[in-house]
Amino acid sequence: MPIRASSFIFCLFWITMAQLLAQEEKEKTTALKDLLSRIDLDELMKKDEPPLNFPETLDGFEYAFNEHGQLRHINTGEPFVFNYKEDLHRWNQKRYEALGEIITKYVYELLENDCNLKKEILPVDATEDEPKSFIYVSEDALTNPEKIMVLIQGSGVVRAGQWARRLIINEDLNSGTQIPFINRAKEEGYGVIVLNPNENSLEVEKVPDPAKKPSPDASDEPAEKRERKEERESKKKKDFYEKYRNPQKERETEHIPIRENSSPEEHTLYVWDHFISKSLAKNVFIVAHSYGGLSYVNLMIQREAEVKNRVRAVAMTDSVHNVWHQEANKSIQDWLREHCCNWVSSPEPLDTLVDPMLNDCPRVSAGTEKHELTSWKSFQSIFKFFSDALKDQEDDSSSSPVTTRSSHRIKHDDL
Repeated sequence: MPIRASSFIFCLFWITMAQLLAQEEKEKTTALKDLLSRIDLDELMKKDEPPLNFPETLDGFEYAFNEHGQLRHINTGEPFVFNYKEDLHRWNQKRYEALGEIITKYVYELLENDCNLKKEILPVDATEDEPKSFIYVSEDALTNPEKIMVLIQGSGVVRAGQWARRLIINEDLNSGTQIPFINRAKEEGYGVIVLNPNENSLEVEKVPDPAKKPSPDASDEPAEKRERKEERESKKKKDFYEKYRNPQKERETEHIPIRENSSPEEHTLYVWDHFISKSLAKNVFIVAHSYGGLSYVNLMIQREAEVKNRVRAVAMTDSVHNVWHQEANKSIQDWLREHCCNWVSSPEPLDTLVDPMLNDCPRVSAGTEKHELTSWKSFQSIFKFFSDALKDQEDDSSSSPVTTRSSHRIKHDDL
């Protein structure tokens, strides 16, 4: 009997110990889950991150554009390296963005100094204190009696004069900027207007709102208890960040929209109303890349009669417009089929007709599968397209005072 009793007590002891250990393990697991729930993975990835302080000039980055318009390291002659620091993607991305801002200013300088374009501030009646945007125009943009060319870029970080920042940094200025289009247009007698559809707001540092801060007396907890709780939370955070190093905090910003230019569509409409429609040119030609095509279709919907009367041809490059989703009426769709051509990314040779079943403006291959390269690869074809359209217009005007819809149809078979 004593042996059975001792065995029972021994088993009971181990069962109790096991339960206690299980309970302790459960508490540890709960505590671990609680800790993990407090960890911001984005913040964790910032550990050991160098300061987000970058040069403000190309020289500071030790890069320069060579005679071929390629960005190269001043000392090594190597192309730009994105992964400057291993395993620090966020820091490398911030460095790339800082370089991108310098590239934007560099392109502005080229537009002003090499292309002799001048900056026009938007809105045209802007007050001194309100947010502003701008476009670039040639000297004869509003006075050229014959023809002007309008360049509309896609969406994103690119600004006036750029097709794709990535191409400027990794390829060259010719493929990534609109400068070849501007120079060729001026050589052929066009006035030029360069839109800036992504400059939609002024970014300012966000000022904390004191009204949103909780009042010290707002809690029902006793002050002493609340202080102890805050002290414990503060110690936990301090211990955690000391272990993983305190990540850098980015400044909080807010965007103040630019009047009548707060979106690419608004901007395109505004420039039409205040510049393009006021120009003397009888013939307007438009190059619209990606989202720029959507903005142009929106312009047609808003100003159909004016646009049809002035625009002779539209060259889109991998446009993302959709006449059905944008609810363009039948007359607009008919006009686009006759006066527009969309050079799309495709493995087919340049100018090969693609997607012939789509009941939209004709689509031809840009000779590349890279979206951002479509404008540059179709460069020669676009100017031929415009030249042919102008010739057809002149032939129609000289042959008969009475014109028909078919007489204005662009001959895509000539591409």
